[in-house]
Amino acid sequence: MQRIRILSYNIQAGIDTRRYRDYVTHSWKHLFPHQNREKNLNRISGLLHSYDLVGLQEVDSGSLRTGFIDQTRYLAKRAGFPHWHKQVNRNLGKWAQHSNGLLSHLRPSLVTEHRLPGLPGRGAILCRFGAPNHELVVCILHLALGQRARMRQVAYISELMADCPYSIIMGDLNCGVDSPEVTLLMDRLNLWEPTTQESTFPSWRPMKKIDHILVSRSLGIEKARVLNYACSDHLPISLDVLLPEEIKIAA
Repeated sequence: MQRIRILSYNIQAGIDTRRYRDYVTHSWKHLFPHQNREKNLNRISGLLHSYDLVGLQEVDSGSLRTGFIDQTRYLAKRAGFPHWHKQVNRNLGKWAQHSNGLLSHLRPSLVTEHRLPGLPGRGAILCRFGAPNHELVVCILHLALGQRARMRQVAYISELMADCPYSIIMGDLNCGVDSPEVTLLMDRLNLWEPTTQESTFPSWRPMKKIDHILVSRSLGIEKARVLNYACSDHLPISLDVLLPEEIKIAA
């Protein structure tokens, strides 16, 4: 079996939040650049480079607050990923470019962007690897804060991926694994959550599991864990996926 290492991380636009009061005292960092942001991105890149496939949430695609650095591109180049893709979901001009990001050492056969139902600003990246009849489909997404919107969004994703027997969904879902939203997604697509017992938010005192990697039951899983690597207000999740022999993915 081919083994691929996967990581999902909400990087909070490169802001190193370490305590609740930082949301107030460091709120200016969401609007203006600061010298530690690039240092924090370099720390993040040190974690990412050993993975085959990385899904990023709360990335900025180049605005005033990041010094007009496209963070997905920056991390891809810094960590040595030959394939990368950004999806701008909320374009606030020079003030912010809220995005999802994909970094990959594996060559995708197709990458598509999808706007999620609800208020503007939420989206999903769908990435396909391998031949059409034997492919791995990976979805990177960041769901809404409200439950009603999340239910509409997971219903949309479940229809979008209904015919994908080998699939992975990862990202910040803003709800727990026992929530109606995640339960609906897992039931409709025959997915499961390998890291159900480990919390991811807030990073300095994890109490909630709102970041997830959901995988098809047809895939083998090893080393599923939440990493104690606090460069954001979320912790990253990683796992190793064992692919069936019929899925052939080129580097």
